[in-house]
Amino acid sequence: MTQYHGATRRGVLALPALLAAGSARAQNRPLQVVVPFPPGGTSDLVARIIQPDVQRALGQAVVIDNRGGAAGHLGADHVAKSAPDGTTVLLTDPGILTTGPSLFAKLPYDPAKDLDPVTMLIYAPYVLAVHPSVPAASGAELAAYVRANPGKINFAHSGVGALNHLTALVAVQHWGGTVTEIFYRGGMLGIQAAVTNESQMVVNGATATLPFVKDGRLRALAVTGPRRLADLPDVPTFAELGWPAAEAGIWQGLLAPAGTPPGTIARLYDAFTTALDLPATRTRLADLGAGARAEGPESFRRWLAAETQSWSSVIRARGIRLD
Repeated sequence: MTQYHGATRRGVLALPALLAAGSARAQNRPLQVVVPFPPGGTSDLVARIIQPDVQRALGQAVVIDNRGGAAGHLGADHVAKSAPDGTTVLLTDPGILTTGPSLFAKLPYDPAKDLDPVTMLIYAPYVLAVHPSVPAASGAELAAYVRANPGKINFAHSGVGALNHLTALVAVQHWGGTVTEIFYRGGMLGIQAAVTNESQMVVNGATATLPFVKDGRLRALAVTGPRRLADLPDVPTFAELGWPAAEAGIWQGLLAPAGTPPGTIARLYDAFTTALDLPATRTRLADLGAGARAEGPESFRRWLAAETQSWSSVIRARGIRLD
């Protein structure tokens, strides 16, 4: 039988009470949901759609904090360095966490060690869209135009090494052409650049892109994912066109600082997945081309590891580095 000195045993007995008190104090503070991109993009839209219902499920104020920069890594680093007390979480396209270690010689944080997965939230395929002035009515015509006009098409993306950038890059290389890449500090800014014809091509999540396709300001030529979008039944998938990166897309996930107690992770998981399960929420996401994809922490962790390995192969093969 384990023997305790008096002071040590009192400390052990007091520990659950201290943890409970700390958890209660954390729940009385607002939950800061860090979106590491500017307002208007997919991460921001998802956060704002579910914010009221997450707030009700938690019984706690929920504040969205847009911290754009460095293709999402500034916001991720902020969360990685935050206290693991359940008051700060990261809502992001986790693709930035899978490509960052291969793109940068040294990140200020380690995505695999400094962030604890909570849950995957949604998946939305990418839409490849062009400004209506581009003389291409199909993916095949766009590929031919890019081959015949090297560098003439400006391609808007949200950061070198971001998944939308890599998806377009492997497609353009498959076409045998070149485009002029223009970096914007967020997906929505890239979409707006394509709408104004500052850039002529964009690859971004259906959630943020569909409204501009529906009103005719952009022309959709292809989508990623396993099937065509219900809202774009005449637009083929990358797979149908024989293009690479056919399964790429915008995922959104929730992560907390490493060391966040399992009970707190479970509480966050329950609140966010409860919000996702509401019929009104699913309808709003479907209207934006997205579907709920709630997965538990361990499943999400395995997904991150597999995607990191897969995209690192693509990045190494093309010699992409951001040092």
